[in-house]
Amino acid sequence: MKLIRADWQAPDHIHALTTTRLDGVSRAPFNGLNLGLHVGDDPASVAENRAMLTHALGLKRTPQWLSQVHGVAVVEARDDAQVREADACWSDQPGQACVVMTADCLPVLFTDRQGTRVAAAHAGWRGLVSGVLEATLQPFDDPGQVLAWLGPAIGPLAFEVGGEVREQFVRVQESCEMAFVPSPTSHDKWLADLYQLARLRLQAAGVQAISGGDYCTFTEAEYFYSYRRDGQTGRMASLIWIEG
Repeated sequence: MKLIRADWQAPDHIHALTTTRLDGVSRAPFNGLNLGLHVGDDPASVAENRAMLTHALGLKRTPQWLSQVHGVAVVEARDDAQVREADACWSDQPGQACVVMTADCLPVLFTDRQGTRVAAAHAGWRGLVSGVLEATLQPFDDPGQVLAWLGPAIGPLAFEVGGEVREQFVRVQESCEMAFVPSPTSHDKWLADLYQLARLRLQAAGVQAISGGDYCTFTEAEYFYSYRRDGQTGRMASLIWIEG
């Protein structure tokens, strides 16, 4: 199973990664390891993909799957197989994986320097501007002791947005202006850098140790699902847990 493991300075007992679309049993247009139940795929295929992933990672607890709504709600992950409506979750329980699903939006994984707590956030532009990353930091005692890893998302040369999106970010944080450049193809559009926007928001919240941001889900079609590229498509999962 092809996995992308977080390249950061987290303690050795913290496990953090993002899946790719490679392997799995889903058929077109979800080819591969689709982990999203809400996209129109055969539920049996998704269940098999999730079981394959759980087994491959050696997880004994049920991962916390979420029903994501591009909001800022954060819940504590639990081992009860209940799907909770939220866009982020956290845990301090060994073996309890926090999970978010994406297909262009930005997954952000968190831990503290001691590795006593972990969290995962689903950050599309709506969640970013509304404060989902700041909300996910709330369970941590000190943002200055938090490490953040930015998983695979749509890259800065592929994410075209309207001027109203740029205005919302700049209204909340003026420095976000640097994360937008005029689109070379549309005079009234902008190219947005989700990675830079996340870094700016995290830094303003007190997080300095930020890693990742090295992929583009839109252009790297072999490895990643992309809603903007394909429309109906699957979802990758980003997971983090404390070894247990």
